[in-house]
Amino acid sequence: MTSPSDDDALLDELQRAAFDYFLLAVNEANGLVADTTRDGSPCSIAVVGFALSAYPIAVERGWMSRDHAVALSLAALRFFHDSDQSGGADATGYKGFFYHFLDMRTGRRMWASELSMIDTALLMAGVLTAREYFNADDTRESELCHLADELYRNVDWRWSQAGGATIMQGWKPGSGFLHYGWEGYTEAVLLYVLALGSPTHPVAPDAYASWTVTYQWENLYGFDFLYAGPLFIHQFSHAWIDLRGIRDPFMRDKRSDYFENSRRAVLVQREYARRNPGGFSGFDEDCWGLTACDGPRGDAMPSFPPGTRVFGYAARGVPYGPDDGTIAGWAPVASLPFAPEIAVQAVRTMLRRYPEMRPGGRYASCFNPGLAGADGGCWVSANHFGLDQGIVTMMIENHRTELVWRLMQRCSYVVAGLKGAGFRGGWLSRVTRRRA
Repeated sequence: MTSPSDDDALLDELQRAAFDYFLLAVNEANGLVADTTRDGSPCSIAVVGFALSAYPIAVERGWMSRDHAVALSLAALRFFHDSDQSGGADATGYKGFFYHFLDMRTGRRMWASELSMIDTALLMAGVLTAREYFNADDTRESELCHLADELYRNVDWRWSQAGGATIMQGWKPGSGFLHYGWEGYTEAVLLYVLALGSPTHPVAPDAYASWTVTYQWENLYGFDFLYAGPLFIHQFSHAWIDLRGIRDPFMRDKRSDYFENSRRAVLVQREYARRNPGGFSGFDEDCWGLTACDGPRGDAMPSFPPGTRVFGYAARGVPYGPDDGTIAGWAPVASLPFAPEIAVQAVRTMLRRYPEMRPGGRYASCFNPGLAGADGGCWVSANHFGLDQGIVTMMIENHRTELVWRLMQRCSYVVAGLKGAGFRGGWLSRVTRRRA
């Protein structure tokens, strides 16, 4: 049996290793951060959002100086503020939004990627986190706050509705908006909160309600909850917003809240792994974590047994799949705030059984206990992903000190967005209005 001090030491180790990804993957000249450790990886704007949120944690933990954190944050904010917003095929963004993937050096669009509404929201969440933390009365931090404010206010959230009721998922030069929007419960709670809180270009007041009518409430393994299969959906909005005890109209009707819903999602994942309907090797109540992650590809791994079905990078989920026996070891760590005892037990069990899933001390994107790797252990992804490292860094900190939650509780834009979505109760009823 482990002691609380043993758990603290383990969390220190895991969190520090996750955070160090951002120091290794950042271009210090412009603040852009690589999506993955894969050679030639572009910047992911969402990963920059996680990095901007991780720097305050690192300062508090003594892993980097405040001066260094301000320098990296300013570099990123200056870049995005001054970037090409013409919406051209090789620009950086349009209407305050940014293309999903950017060249690490020039910051121009890569891979014909879309102008991404959700990834811009994740970036803006990081921008606002930096704004709330780096607010000392000096020239550099004052500039940082000013740039952060302008970046957020420049986003034309209403344009992203394309004249419809809900926010679209993306836009491309030449072809316009993608032919689908947000349907069903996703990480878009954060997106809508930021879109509703804008003092300059907010979405229409009924946008959030128009989205929540597409929700799917289910009973799985005896748990009533708002369904989403992959775990990251139950984690990402919670990285920034403390959703404990505050309820929107949907959750008031269900007599629940999104935090409790994520706790139930963890229990559903655990029960699915215990039952293991696919008969995959390694699955049990202490070995779970199906989410969006890298994965084995059959065409690249001819050594796999004939007939092995694998999906590569996919949003794995329970209980409806896809599922090929691939597990994201970091997913239970990112579930710590919801179910700490269950999460810690899973973390310790998987680290003991499959230490190879942390090459170099940092969680790889995933591992597959039923497939053999080149070194004789189980198959492990060759890549580390910034999104994974970011959610691990932030959720460990929210579990331990609630730092990011406290920062965002005092952000007037987030408070306004939550209230605009109809959230009431809990800490939201006690918050006092502060500067815009």
